[in-house]
Amino acid sequence: MSVQTQLTKGKIDLKGSARTVTEFFLYGLNSILFQRGLYPVEDFDRKKKYGLDVWVSNDMNVTQYLDKIMASVEEWLAAGKINKLVLAINSRETRETLERWQFDVQLIDEEAADGDKPRAPPKSEKTLQMEIQAIFRQIAASVSFLPIVEEKCTFNVLVYASTDAEVPTTWTDSDPLHIKNAEQVKLRSFSTDVHRIESMVAYRRDPDLC
Repeated sequence: MSVQTQLTKGKIDLKGSARTVTEFFLYGLNSILFQRGLYPVEDFDRKKKYGLDVWVSNDMNVTQYLDKIMASVEEWLAAGKINKLVLAINSRETRETLERWQFDVQLIDEEAADGDKPRAPPKSEKTLQMEIQAIFRQIAASVSFLPIVEEKCTFNVLVYASTDAEVPTTWTDSDPLHIKNAEQVKLRSFSTDVHRIESMVAYRRDPDLC
């Protein structure tokens, strides 16, 4: 469903915003997996999204894993019960976290209430797409500043939800998978009329440069 069909009286509603943000997460995580080389190039298909070429995994295990997570993420976003999503890239041999891609979620209505600020006018589809494009370009450019991933890796997706969120029985609590002595790079943000997404990546500092 396009952004335009989710508009209510000129502004995107909570349900429509949840769908937009979930879609961004799904394509964004796929793009990170591709750019960081966790799977062979042939395990990805190129698709057109946000006016860009994006890469999406065709590995059944990966797609099923992400789809199950995103089903709950969209539900929690629509209920205002999620505040963070993290993609952690871990060494398969040592289990050490090498990179941690973090996306913080804020409700704009809460921001306006806390700061007593006037509400912003409805955001156009073009502006929203340009903001998302900027993040995808940064993900693609990350190979220029992130260390080369030379070892075999796995990944985990962590979702930080409210304590009253209904969690699937197959999910388990996880260690936050923080990185010791990490370097951090703040990425661009985007917002709908309802949610603001702030992004950053942390990575393991090269011990030879410490």
